[in-house]
Amino acid sequence: MFEFKLEKSENYARAWILKTPHGSIETPIFMPVWTKATVKWIRREELDEMWAQIILANTYHLYLRPGDELVAKMWWVHWFANVKMPILTDSGGFQVFSLGQTSGGWYKNKESLVKITEDWVHFRSYIDWSKHFFTPEKVMDIQSNLWADIIMAFDECAPGDSTYEYAKWAMDRTHRWAERSLAQVEKNNEIRKEKWLHPQALFPIVQWVIYDDLRRESARFIWNLPTVWVAIGWLSVWESKEDMYRILDVMKDELPEDKPRYLMWVGTPEDLIEWIARWVDMFDCVLPTRLGRHAVAFSTHWNIKIKNLKYREDENHLDIECDCKVCRNYTRSYLRHLLIEEEILWMQLLSYHNLYFLINLTRKARVAILEGKFEEFRKDFREKYNKKD
Repeated sequence: MFEFKLEKSENYARAWILKTPHGSIETPIFMPVWTKATVKWIRREELDEMWAQIILANTYHLYLRPGDELVAKMWWVHWFANVKMPILTDSGGFQVFSLGQTSGGWYKNKESLVKITEDWVHFRSYIDWSKHFFTPEKVMDIQSNLWADIIMAFDECAPGDSTYEYAKWAMDRTHRWAERSLAQVEKNNEIRKEKWLHPQALFPIVQWVIYDDLRRESARFIWNLPTVWVAIGWLSVWESKEDMYRILDVMKDELPEDKPRYLMWVGTPEDLIEWIARWVDMFDCVLPTRLGRHAVAFSTHWNIKIKNLKYREDENHLDIECDCKVCRNYTRSYLRHLLIEEEILWMQLLSYHNLYFLINLTRKARVAILEGKFEEFRKDFREKYNKKD
């Protein structure tokens, strides 16, 4: 049920068609983050309006509430939330470690509520501080209950300032966990086959931090796993933009050309264009809706901070080149008025626009790749985007 066809490439930029049990995905693609089986401020029908092709839910959050067993009883997350498109579930590894920190710092701190061994991770719920254990096998079982199309291997998310020694240790453990995750997925898929259920495809994750040789080593290890795709973890969470570019350039020849690539946690317009040019096919990030809730809108000419006084009498739409329903129907002046009056509609409208903007940007990039004009498109984008409004 998973098939992949590379339609066209231009240098490192690629356009794929990825077939899944719940429909095909055309890349490059930005995936809206559907963390708790919802995109903040966005209705499911609106995701259809903006041509979202795949959404990303989170294993950690759905495990805690409403619980993966409840979702399974409600005939999986697609039926639970009445979603027809493919769903990818993150493993929850980032949340296990990041939400387990205390005022004392990250999980390696002695005051942390997260404990890690070779076999399992012990953590407390951020909701009620109840105790929980995750193993690679358990996380795969939870994702099986959620019945996502694409699932992620369980990995250790080490602190960005890890020493080389700790980063190496964490990377090796993550590789062993990737092998355990894969073995459990294969076991679960056999059970699913007997029940006439669709299989799940696993994304293993390339690690680790900003050490060039460890990134190369991790890329080669993940390359050799018998999976059909590759994810690159934790760029843009801890690292500077300079480190991001450098690390991706380091890895670009270490990964197989015949596997789709997913770069986690990337969600600014300029980053999407640069990473598409650096062989990345799939992206996700909470940034579009987070910025929307903080009164910031993407535009062709940099970001718009709608609260600024200069927009009080601005009769222009958010972005003259955007055809979303927000840009067609609302002026900057009116959106600022909603914000000043603390009407929640402004959060909904800006969140919608930001998601549409990124999805539409990747769609334009795909057309440019298919027409052999991606570098021209990239240059035109840069020129406009750097001319701040």
